[in-house]
Amino acid sequence: MPKNSKVTQREHSNQHVTESVADLLAHEEPIDHKASALNVSGEESRGKQLEDTSELEDRPAWNSKLQYILAQIGYSVGLGNVWRFPYLCQKNGGGAYMVPYLILLILIGIPLFFLELAVGQRIRRGSIGVWNYICPRLGGIGYASLLVCFFVGLYYNVIIGWSIFYFFQSFQYPLPWSECPSVKNGSVVIVEAECDKSSATTYFWYRETLDISNSISDGGGLNWKMTICLLSAWCIVGMAMIKGIQSSGKVMYFSSLFPYVVLICFLVRGLLLRGSVDGILHMLTPKVEKMLDPQVWREAATQVFFALGLGFGGVIAFSSYNKQDNNCQFDAALVSFINFLTSVLATLVVFAVLGFKANMMNEKCVVQNAEKILGYLNAGVLSHFLIPQHVNFSHLTTADYADMYEVIKKVKEDGFQDLHLDACLLEDELDKAVQGTGLAFIAFTEAMTHFPASPFWSVMFFFMLINLGLGSMIGTMSGITTPLIDTFKVRKEFLTVGCCILAFLLGLIFVQRSGNYFVNMFDDYSATLPLTIVVILENIAVAWVYGTKK
Repeated sequence: MPKNSKVTQREHSNQHVTESVADLLAHEEPIDHKASALNVSGEESRGKQLEDTSELEDRPAWNSKLQYILAQIGYSVGLGNVWRFPYLCQKNGGGAYMVPYLILLILIGIPLFFLELAVGQRIRRGSIGVWNYICPRLGGIGYASLLVCFFVGLYYNVIIGWSIFYFFQSFQYPLPWSECPSVKNGSVVIVEAECDKSSATTYFWYRETLDISNSISDGGGLNWKMTICLLSAWCIVGMAMIKGIQSSGKVMYFSSLFPYVVLICFLVRGLLLRGSVDGILHMLTPKVEKMLDPQVWREAATQVFFALGLGFGGVIAFSSYNKQDNNCQFDAALVSFINFLTSVLATLVVFAVLGFKANMMNEKCVVQNAEKILGYLNAGVLSHFLIPQHVNFSHLTTADYADMYEVIKKVKEDGFQDLHLDACLLEDELDKAVQGTGLAFIAFTEAMTHFPASPFWSVMFFFMLINLGLGSMIGTMSGITTPLIDTFKVRKEFLTVGCCILAFLLGLIFVQRSGNYFVNMFDDYSATLPLTIVVILENIAVAWVYGTKK
């Protein structure tokens, strides 16, 4: 807090007070009943208040408003914007999903985001100190936020570790996941059977990267490649956080802006790919009937909730380093809409690439089924009269195959199932919903193998994922370290290093061969219900315990 700022004291009067929540920010502090004249220990409390005021004066501050906004954007814009939002958009009606999402963002997201910005900026403490200040009996809200941050940070950094592994694997041509591994036996080349049944990218992800076990109960020992990557990820986070906002703020200039450069490059490159427009049109085509489904609204509310990082304490921690007269109403709206627009940009990129991939897979399906039909023609199972005259097997288009498929299906109605022919519809490929690690490490990587200069695009993509994850991890770690430093007055360097070491040791459970099962379990259960309870209690604390009239 700047040295020339003033801490004003409330003057007791009989006038009816009707300040809004915005007054919590800019004008007055709540009455401190412990320091009032009715309290026999008022002198001691006033002395403690002066000491707290002195500490707030010495609190670190952001170098500029831009640095603060980039920090909030880097924290709120994370991996979920790239692989969760596109999946929900595809699943819940394409363009129609954006209507409930935008409505809930305005009605729920921005007000809750503003609430956390307001209390952090006015009280200038981490999550524990903020809720202790408002009501000591609700101080547990801060500890709950801290624990949720710790649980999420444990597995979130594992995903950054996976991205680091793929990043370094991308510096080779061809990409190691572009082809199935094979063994030469004399003049015969034998392809790995498991890979041949699935795909090269799926095999590389589950066998080469995770070396996954058959079940969660089968630990299988540590995966040393992933252990080293996890250690690297925690070293990066530790170095970014070692000096608090003095070091993390500088990192945010790059980690917050670089993903936008990559997304724009991918969008331009994706639009030049054959079939990309099919993917984007599939995404934008609204299925209006989906808007009447309550499940769509529930999933939209959940995504709004997590996209802004509400309840974690990171928003409060970042805003606590602000000046008390900062216009956080504007900040709340700005960051929320940038977050939304980033999700839309990422969705356009994902569907452009998936449209290209869908066309590639559809053409592959046509070739494979055309070979089956040729075999049936040569074996006499099918008559040559069933093949339309304009069809040329050497230059077979998807439209030609569709015509041929319909004729055979109509004539061979009784025995058609025995032919095992696929319809090879582009819509079926586009409707295959992929999210999370399946999108980033399987679907997207498979599409990039068909790009010209594929290693370059792979390096850019995984470097973007590392930066997106790093921005969110800095906010998550701030939600842990800031309240602990404020409450227990420990040195930030020792606390940061200690937290990173402890988290790395506990995170070893995620880099076992069964670690992916634990990542999915933590992702599904460690934050959803606790954060819902935390945000509900935050509203109760401000609206009913503290009182909206204050």
